[in-house]
Amino acid sequence: MSKKVLILSGSPRKGGNSDILCDEFLRGAQDAGHKAEKIRVAEKKVAPCSGCYYCSTHGGACVHKDDMADILQKMIDADVIVLASPVYFYSISAQLKAVIDRTVARWLEVKDKEFYYITTMADEEKASADTTLACFRGYADCVEGAVEKGVLVAGGVYEPGAVRNTSAMAQAYEMGRNV
Repeated sequence: MSKKVLILSGSPRKGGNSDILCDEFLRGAQDAGHKAEKIRVAEKKVAPCSGCYYCSTHGGACVHKDDMADILQKMIDADVIVLASPVYFYSISAQLKAVIDRTVARWLEVKDKEFYYITTMADEEKASADTTLACFRGYADCVEGAVEKGVLVAGGVYEPGAVRNTSAMAQAYEMGRNV
């Protein structure tokens, strides 16, 4: 059965290492017959959540008129959500965090999702990704019916493209293919 796969690439660098792994996941998912889309959140206009709760009294519409309404609808419609980010001071990128926070407008509609996590980092110590993964999992914990299906941590990659020379490329492709 074909699934709708939404990949949220939180890399601020186009062609950065986590973005490259998103492309491999995308390729694998498409090769397996799934409808897959990657959104580079850094290329979208997404204001941070103001915490005003305008959305709670306006049918889930946000006071900020930007690209988030479209992204959020795609998240609601997806069967699979991939969250990808480089490790930034042991956490996720600001661009991806803004998207996650803005889901509050319709957060109860984001449900029954399969989640995959992709993270890259210069550090080679796998534990350095723990807080980043905790951020991903913290969001998924708020999603009713969320199921974690796969995790990819690629360490020792800093320069753009460095991940191309690692086994993480094949792992990302296979994760996508096995959706």
